[in-house]
Amino acid sequence: MRVTLRVLAGPYNGQEFTFEQHDTFLIGRSENAHLYLPEDRFFSRHHCLLEIAPPRCFLRDLGSTNGTFVNGQRVQEVFLKSGDRVQGGQTVLEVEVQAEQKQSEAEAPTLMRPVELIVECANCGRREPVEGSATNEPMTFICEECREELKRQPQPVPGYQMIKLLGRGGMGCVMLARGDKSGQAVAIKTLLPEVAVTDQALRRFMREIEVAAALEHPNIVKFIESGTHNGAVYLVTEYVEGSDAARLADSQGGRLPYNEAITVVSQSLDALAYAHERGYIHRDIKESNILLSGTAPDYTAKLTDFGLAKSFTQSGMSGITMAGDMAGTFAYMPPEQIKDFRNVKPTSDIYAIGMTAYSLLAGDTALDVGPAGDMAAMVRAIFDGQIVPLRQRAPQVPQRVAEIIERALAKDPANRWQSAGAMRTALLHAA
Repeated sequence: MRVTLRVLAGPYNGQEFTFEQHDTFLIGRSENAHLYLPEDRFFSRHHCLLEIAPPRCFLRDLGSTNGTFVNGQRVQEVFLKSGDRVQGGQTVLEVEVQAEQKQSEAEAPTLMRPVELIVECANCGRREPVEGSATNEPMTFICEECREELKRQPQPVPGYQMIKLLGRGGMGCVMLARGDKSGQAVAIKTLLPEVAVTDQALRRFMREIEVAAALEHPNIVKFIESGTHNGAVYLVTEYVEGSDAARLADSQGGRLPYNEAITVVSQSLDALAYAHERGYIHRDIKESNILLSGTAPDYTAKLTDFGLAKSFTQSGMSGITMAGDMAGTFAYMPPEQIKDFRNVKPTSDIYAIGMTAYSLLAGDTALDVGPAGDMAAMVRAIFDGQIVPLRQRAPQVPQRVAEIIERALAKDPANRWQSAGAMRTALLHAA
């Protein structure tokens, strides 16, 4: 699968951009944009953002002054299909979705438009047409009705007794369960593919999850096993009895006491240092992904969802932003992660843990973006906005501690802490 954006009119007429993996594409007059259009005065600095996970392509207008148009209609958010034309100012792009046809080794690969496949829901057996590649490889698919039903009433996972629902999201749910043989309390996360995926892609996803399971650290949620059941992927991890840092802060007026916040952040940095040394980057650090066990002030912090976001997007399933969690996640993303999230470095996690520390101490993120949910303001602030000094919102924080956290939030990765271990050491000494 691949998606091609072809410029039909405007300053870059004839230029093409091709995507074969999950990626983002920013258009505007900002130098940070992938399609940089300083000559086209009808474009805003950050005009629109495309998220591409072949064969799907999702466009979101970023509050542009003159609007983003698809096939002549002004849009805010829309999934694009092959043949759609996107226009802003003088620039027109055409979307083309292509699928590589499976052929013998003696034949050269040819490209064609996606074909309509008939796939069977792995849960109910209903057959439905979906857009996909012309291969004979089996596809895993769950119809929309089953997706909704499975989110409401999750099916049992073999070998475990389901006890209660812990949480529900756009991609599945989390259940508290008990192992039939071990009697151990566990958390089971069930993930539902939003589109039909090949069995090969599903196997690759499972392998990546198993690789992530190699991370054994007291501040990382312990992986137990993974598998598939009736088309849904499930992950079994240790059950952390307690809350996450986001809910705990909310229960105390939006922020944690100074000493508790420093404990949570320093332990999370210890986990990140361990993971980074082994080549793993989390990519989605925020308060809700830090689980807390124990009682105040002696909490034990445990990072969760390690490697999951990366694995899921590379498997051809839905990514974080397409799943509707964009606003909450974007607030913790550094500029380079929005522009090129597949090639981010450990310093991106440093930025996210810095934003998490700021939020736990101040009760707000470091960027002044106005009304909640304003994605345009969020993107502008991430690329161009200055952070609000931490002591302006949390005067109880010592100056040196504030400086350590603010350094983690530098726009330029080279100006941040270059390792989680170095930031943790500085934080503990200053605190």
